[in-house]
Amino acid sequence: MLNNHFRRLANKIARLAGTFWVFFAAVLLILTWLTTGPVFGFSDTWQLVINTTTTIVTFLMVFLIQNTQNRDSRAVHLKLDELIKAAKGARNKMLNVEDLTDDELEALHQEFLKLAEKYAQQLTERRKKRRRKKK
Repeated sequence: MLNNHFRRLANKIARLAGTFWVFFAAVLLILTWLTTGPVFGFSDTWQLVINTTTTIVTFLMVFLIQNTQNRDSRAVHLKLDELIKAAKGARNKMLNVEDLTDDELEALHQEFLKLAEKYAQQLTERRKKRRRKKK
Protein backbone atom coordinates (compact mmCIF):
# COMPACT_ATOMS: atom_id res chain seq x y z
CA MET A 1 0.00 0.00 0.00
CA LEU A 2 2.82 2.40 0.89
CA ASN A 3 4.57 1.40 -2.34
CA ASN A 4 1.46 2.35 -4.33
CA HIS A 5 1.29 5.77 -2.66
CA PHE A 6 4.97 6.34 -3.40
CA ARG A 7 4.48 5.33 -7.04
CA ARG A 8 1.63 7.81 -7.49
CA LEU A 9 3.54 10.58 -5.70
CA ALA A 10 6.70 9.91 -7.70
CA ASN A 11 4.79 10.03 -11.00
CA LYS A 12 3.05 13.28 -10.08
CA ILE A 13 6.26 14.96 -8.93
CA ALA A 14 8.23 13.75 -11.97
CA ARG A 15 5.54 15.09 -14.33
CA LEU A 16 5.35 18.37 -12.43
CA ALA A 17 9.13 18.77 -12.26
CA GLY A 18 9.32 18.61 -16.05
CA THR A 19 7.04 21.60 -16.61
CA PHE A 20 8.00 25.11 -17.64
CA TRP A 21 6.48 26.56 -14.49
CA VAL A 22 8.67 24.55 -12.13
CA PHE A 23 11.73 25.50 -14.15
CA PHE A 24 10.62 29.13 -14.06
CA ALA A 25 10.11 28.94 -10.28
CA ALA A 26 13.59 27.46 -9.85
CA VAL A 27 15.14 30.26 -11.91
CA LEU A 28 13.14 32.80 -9.91
CA LEU A 29 14.34 31.24 -6.65
CA ILE A 30 17.97 31.47 -7.78
CA LEU A 31 17.54 35.06 -8.93
CA THR A 32 15.93 35.94 -5.60
CA TRP A 33 18.79 34.27 -3.77
CA LEU A 34 21.35 36.16 -5.89
CA THR A 35 19.70 39.53 -5.28
CA THR A 36 19.67 38.94 -1.53
CA GLY A 37 23.43 38.37 -1.56
CA PRO A 38 24.36 42.02 -0.96
CA VAL A 39 21.73 42.29 1.80
CA PHE A 40 23.36 39.41 3.70
CA GLY A 41 26.87 40.43 2.75
CA PHE A 42 27.39 37.27 0.70
CA SER A 43 27.87 35.48 4.01
CA ASP A 44 28.61 31.82 4.54
CA THR A 45 25.05 31.32 5.81
CA TRP A 46 23.66 32.94 2.66
CA GLN A 47 25.67 30.51 0.52
CA LEU A 48 24.79 27.57 2.74
CA VAL A 49 21.06 28.19 2.22
CA ILE A 50 21.20 27.69 -1.54
CA ASN A 51 23.72 24.86 -1.33
CA THR A 52 21.64 22.94 1.19
CA THR A 53 18.38 23.58 -0.64
CA THR A 54 19.68 22.47 -4.02
CA THR A 55 21.41 19.43 -2.54
CA ILE A 56 18.26 18.22 -0.79
CA VAL A 57 16.05 18.80 -3.84
CA THR A 58 18.54 17.07 -6.15
CA PHE A 59 18.96 14.12 -3.78
CA LEU A 60 15.22 13.52 -3.55
CA MET A 61 14.56 14.08 -7.25
CA VAL A 62 17.14 11.45 -8.23
CA PHE A 63 15.14 8.75 -6.47
CA LEU A 64 11.75 9.98 -7.68
CA ILE A 65 12.83 10.26 -11.30
CA GLN A 66 14.66 6.92 -11.17
CA ASN A 67 11.47 5.28 -9.88
CA THR A 68 9.39 6.65 -12.74
CA GLN A 69 12.05 5.73 -15.32
CA ASN A 70 12.22 2.19 -13.98
CA ARG A 71 8.44 1.85 -14.24
CA ASP A 72 8.34 3.34 -17.74
CA SER A 73 11.16 1.08 -18.88
CA ARG A 74 9.45 -2.00 -17.44
CA ALA A 75 6.17 -1.04 -19.15
CA VAL A 76 7.91 -0.58 -22.52
CA HIS A 77 9.63 -3.95 -22.14
CA LEU A 78 6.32 -5.63 -21.38
CA LYS A 79 4.66 -4.01 -24.38
CA LEU A 80 7.51 -5.10 -26.64
CA ASP A 81 7.39 -8.61 -25.15
CA GLU A 82 3.70 -8.78 -25.99
CA LEU A 83 4.41 -7.74 -29.59
CA ILE A 84 7.18 -10.32 -29.91
CA LYS A 85 4.92 -13.01 -28.48
CA ALA A 86 2.11 -12.09 -30.89
CA ALA A 87 4.21 -11.75 -34.05
CA LYS A 88 4.61 -14.83 -36.22
CA GLY A 89 8.23 -15.60 -36.92
CA ALA A 90 9.52 -13.47 -34.05
CA ARG A 91 12.19 -15.09 -31.94
CA ASN A 92 10.94 -15.72 -28.43
CA LYS A 93 14.49 -15.51 -27.11
CA MET A 94 14.13 -11.76 -27.59
CA LEU A 95 11.61 -11.67 -24.74
CA ASN A 96 14.38 -11.52 -22.12
CA VAL A 97 17.03 -9.77 -24.15
CA GLU A 98 17.64 -7.25 -21.35
CA ASP A 99 18.93 -10.13 -19.20
CA LEU A 100 21.63 -11.20 -21.68
CA THR A 101 25.32 -10.65 -21.03
CA ASP A 102 27.12 -7.79 -22.75
CA ASP A 103 28.78 -10.27 -25.14
CA GLU A 104 25.42 -11.80 -26.07
CA LEU A 105 23.93 -8.33 -26.61
CA GLU A 106 26.89 -7.40 -28.83
CA ALA A 107 26.43 -10.57 -30.88
CA LEU A 108 22.74 -9.72 -31.41
CA HIS A 109 23.69 -6.14 -32.29
CA GLN A 110 26.14 -7.38 -34.93
CA GLU A 111 23.47 -9.74 -36.31
CA PHE A 112 21.02 -6.85 -36.68
CA LEU A 113 23.69 -4.63 -38.25
CA LYS A 114 24.26 -7.30 -40.93
CA LEU A 115 20.49 -7.53 -41.52
CA ALA A 116 20.25 -3.75 -41.80
CA GLU A 117 23.10 -3.68 -44.33
CA LYS A 118 21.45 -6.45 -46.34
CA TYR A 119 18.13 -4.62 -46.48
CA ALA A 120 19.85 -1.32 -47.26
CA GLN A 121 21.55 -2.97 -50.24
CA GLN A 122 18.25 -4.47 -51.42
CA LEU A 123 16.59 -1.07 -51.13
CA THR A 124 19.38 0.59 -53.10
CA GLU A 125 19.07 -2.04 -55.84
CA ARG A 126 15.28 -1.55 -56.04
CA ARG A 127 15.72 2.20 -56.34
CA LYS A 128 18.28 1.77 -59.12
CA LYS A 129 15.87 -0.52 -61.00
CA ARG A 130 13.08 2.04 -60.69
CA ARG A 131 15.33 4.79 -62.02
CA ARG A 132 16.30 2.63 -64.99
CA LYS A 133 12.66 1.94 -65.78
CA LYS A 134 11.83 5.66 -65.67
CA LYS A 135 14.59 6.49 -68.17
